[in-house]
Amino acid sequence: MSSPISRRTALRSLAGVTALAALPRLDAADEKKKKRARAAEPAAAATGSGPGFRQSVCKWCFRDIPLDQFSAAAKEMGLASVELLSPEDFPTLKKHDLMCAMVSNPTAKTPQGVTVGGIPKGWNRLEHHDTLVTAFEKRIGEVADAGFQNLICFSGNREGMDDQQGIENCAVGLKRLMPAAEKRGITIAMELLNSKVNHKDYMCDRTPWGVELVKRVGSERFKLLYDIYHMQIMEGDVIRTIQDNHRYIAHYHTAGNPGRNEFEPQDPQELNYVAIMRAIKGTGFTGFVGQEFLPKRDALASLREAVKLCAV
Repeated sequence: MSSPISRRTALRSLAGVTALAALPRLDAADEKKKKRARAAEPAAAATGSGPGFRQSVCKWCFRDIPLDQFSAAAKEMGLASVELLSPEDFPTLKKHDLMCAMVSNPTAKTPQGVTVGGIPKGWNRLEHHDTLVTAFEKRIGEVADAGFQNLICFSGNREGMDDQQGIENCAVGLKRLMPAAEKRGITIAMELLNSKVNHKDYMCDRTPWGVELVKRVGSERFKLLYDIYHMQIMEGDVIRTIQDNHRYIAHYHTAGNPGRNEFEPQDPQELNYVAIMRAIKGTGFTGFVGQEFLPKRDALASLREAVKLCAV
C-alpha cells in the first residue's frame, strides 16, 4: 500500500511539469534568434564588418541584368561593391550605397589613330605613354572625386617585344603617372591575365614579371590585380604565390578553372576557394576580392553561393 502524497510533494511535481511545458516555447524563441544570426553571418563577412577582406562583383559577368537591379541584388546579399564600371555608372552605385572597388580603365586614341588603354595596347609601348598619361590622369580625378580607390590598367601584348624591355617601358610610363595617383590617393593596379587560353600574347601573364614591375615603379600607388583563375592557368601554386607576394597585390579576382565558371565544391573545377580565401585573409589583406565568374545556372543564385563560400 503506497503512502499518501503530501501537499508539498504535489506542488513540487506540478511546478516541474509547468516548467517543462514552458521549455519548448523558450527553445523556439531562441532558435529563431539563432537562425537570424546565422542568416546574417555571410552578409557580415562579405561586407567586411569583421576583420579581413570585403567582397565585390564584376558587372560584365552579369551583363543581362540592368545595373540598377543588379546593384540592389548585390547590396541585399551583402556585397560592398560592383566593379569594372566607368564614371557614368557611379550615380547608380551611390544610390545603392555601393562602392566601385576596381574602376574600369580609360581608352583613348593616339595621334596615329591607335586605340590604347585596353588589354592589347597598354603601357609596354613608349609611343602610347603620352596618350595614356593624359587619359589616366583624367580618370584618376574621376575615381578620387567619387571616393573610390582603385583603377585597373594593362601591360599590352608582346607583339614580339622582349619581356625585360616590356618591364622597362611600362615602368617609364607608369612613373609619369604616379605623382597624380599619389596626390589623389588612387592605386593603379595592373591585372595579371593568362596568355594561354583567353588573352594570347598578353605580356603581364606571370606573377614574377608583375612583381618586378611593381618594384621598378617603386610607389605604394602601383600594385597588381591577382586574378586567381588566370594565374592558375599560367602558374598554379596559387596559395604559396599569394603568401609570398601579397605585399604587391591590391585586389583579387575569382573564377573556377577550367571554364571560368562557378566554383562551388560540386562544380567540375580544380580550385579550392575556401582554402584560397583563408590564405588571403591570413596575409592580413583588407581590400576587395571581386567575383568574376560566368554563371551557368541562375545568375543571382550562383553569385549568392559564391559570396557565402568566400565569406571565410
